[in-house]
Amino acid sequence: MNLDTLMSLSPYSLTRDQKEPLLLEGLRALTEHHRRECAPYARILEGVYGGYTQDAASLEALPFVPVRLFKQFELRSCPQEEVLKTLSSSGTTSQQRSKIYLDRDTAALQSRVLVKIMQDFLGKTRLPMLIIDTPSTIGGRHAFSARAAGIMGLSTFGRDHTYVLDDQMHLDVDALERFVQRHGGGPMLIFGFTFMVWQYFYQPLKAAHRHLDLSEAILIHSGGWKSLIDQAVDNATFKAALRAQTSIGRIHDFYGMVEQVGSIFVECEEGHLHTPLFSDVLIRDPMSFAPLKMGQSGLIELFSLLPRSYPGHVLLSEDLGVVLGEDDCACGRKGKYFKVHGRLPKTELRGCSDTHAQEHA
Repeated sequence: MNLDTLMSLSPYSLTRDQKEPLLLEGLRALTEHHRRECAPYARILEGVYGGYTQDAASLEALPFVPVRLFKQFELRSCPQEEVLKTLSSSGTTSQQRSKIYLDRDTAALQSRVLVKIMQDFLGKTRLPMLIIDTPSTIGGRHAFSARAAGIMGLSTFGRDHTYVLDDQMHLDVDALERFVQRHGGGPMLIFGFTFMVWQYFYQPLKAAHRHLDLSEAILIHSGGWKSLIDQAVDNATFKAALRAQTSIGRIHDFYGMVEQVGSIFVECEEGHLHTPLFSDVLIRDPMSFAPLKMGQSGLIELFSLLPRSYPGHVLLSEDLGVVLGEDDCACGRKGKYFKVHGRLPKTELRGCSDTHAQEHA
């Protein structure tokens, strides 16, 4: 699988017939690589799947790993001395967290692909960047939370990085207004996790009756929606309220997880999450794990060509969703497009936004 060839293409330019054979070839090779290099993964293949042969004829035939196993086992396909950084999943202080081990090559590949995907939405010019978070979120050099990984990943696309929350999660209105004075009237990038954008950015502005002109801004946000849905705030309500308070021109949600950093699914102008060339999704029945047809809701399985230092290339998530279509979105991007409904009932709260909301309730 020549990733350099894929990197030379627009990330949403191949149809299913063009993309799936390339993706399947790469995922087969990754499965064999992780079988050789990660003993616990090899035991999973042997115990659950009766061994593994490289003859999977489709994505649905590839062996998947439940994402929860990254909390329970050290799944690593590189020597410990080659680990560049360790990522931990979101979670409240009482929960176990996934540990994801990145070597230099995997981290570099994830960064390259993230840039490729986001440039399709943001362009290649680095924009003044407002971060709806606190600087203390960025911790050490070798261990990162999912929140920190998200901020650091998106920071690549910005300049004049300005954090507008203090350590008590209070909005620094003076810093915000200075930023707007410097860059107002021009394009800018705003990033934050969904609940935090709502609770610590929108709500204080609304309470203070402050209206901003951010009509040229692009808001990129991500994270669990459960805390907002509990407040009767869905995606449409979220966008309408922010636009009423700030006139933000473009708002894009994205779906992703720390277990597959770099493989993100960004919401297009039509409100659909899209699969790029480097990844894909499949929906499975929550009880039988049988693959479901387009339009049927079930567990989201995620495929990614990026994980080399850990066996995270075929993961069964604990999120429910539905594939809405493929190759025919009105935005013009090829590939599957889908919607996330939320967490499987009785699973832990894991989204960056939701876990923060729970810990600070």
